[in-house]
Amino acid sequence: MSPPPREEPQAVTLRRRLAELRGPAVAPRPLDARALAALAANPGCKRRALLDGAGVDKGALAAALGSPAAFGQSQFAFMRGNAFEARVKADGGTELMRLLHQAFGVPGEPPGDVSAPDLTAAGPEGRAARTALALREATASGGWALLDHPMLALEVAGSPAYLEPDAVVVHPDGTWTVVEIKSFPLIDGSADAAKVGAAARQSAVYVLALERVAEVTEGAEVGHRVLLVCPKDFSNLPAASVVDVRKQRAVTRRQLTRLTRIEDIAAALPEGTTFDPECSPEELDTAVESVTAAYAPECLAACELAFHCRARARAAGAVEALGRSVRGELGGLTTVTGVLAAAAGKEGDPADPTVAALLRAAALRAEALEGSTACR
Repeated sequence: MSPPPREEPQAVTLRRRLAELRGPAVAPRPLDARALAALAANPGCKRRALLDGAGVDKGALAAALGSPAAFGQSQFAFMRGNAFEARVKADGGTELMRLLHQAFGVPGEPPGDVSAPDLTAAGPEGRAARTALALREATASGGWALLDHPMLALEVAGSPAYLEPDAVVVHPDGTWTVVEIKSFPLIDGSADAAKVGAAARQSAVYVLALERVAEVTEGAEVGHRVLLVCPKDFSNLPAASVVDVRKQRAVTRRQLTRLTRIEDIAAALPEGTTFDPECSPEELDTAVESVTAAYAPECLAACELAFHCRARARAAGAVEALGRSVRGELGGLTTVTGVLAAAAGKEGDPADPTVAALLRAAALRAEALEGSTACR
């Protein structure tokens, strides 16, 4: 047996540096598809890219900074979700395969002979390798296969991320379909658009990771339609719908390629920078502020550090705190103070379209207020 390949010195150095950033006694927090989808939605945020890439627990970091954020499911919702997933996958995935057969309009009866390969292995690297082997074997066999919680690998900003979809189904024709099982309901055949969109973005990350395996698997093709399984109406009975994630896949792929490589961000940090939650709030604040952020109100629903970043953006008077659309409309004006000064005619070139629009808006406001006062 040939010895395992030696890790490149550069990779060893980066791994050591990321461990220093987390703290000597802090285990890395793995990236999941939900975090990757949120990261891809804001590729300009070097702060999140570094913290997620280094495996920093942003929740613990936010609490240590004095800006905790409540994220994640309640224990009750978590248990309910697990119970629903177990019901969908019961009896070797019989119900899941029936739902897929019906949702995709496959002719004939639902498949009765479905293989379920064992994906057990040591560590995420071993599980990802075992999953890739199981996908190749299932594709070569030409039958149906159901992979329960496979492990997929995807390189993000130069660092590997390991992802675990709820299930992947291999079709006899070599198509691989991602299955997402969620606890929010499908009411009259439709679900909350925001929740479906979030599930689609998450599934798109799985599709991208699967495509890496499919590239080296003969006869394999990753389907861009994923199966979304949810409770029907207000019951615990499963229902399914097909979601096309081609748009989300294209956006996510483009955004992930725009991420600055983690080693480049880490190299620009001052010596001794660490995000260890055991450090004082002052030290952590200095460390966090040494990495640039790209705050937007959307971060409040996707990042544990959002409240800290929002407070800093507001303190600096940054227009980003008002939203990306507002920031885009204001052009070169980057602070609220500058915007108000331009609207008052104290700063800026009146020939600038943005300044001219602000002056016009201020004049209209003054007229409206004057008319309101006259009516009293």
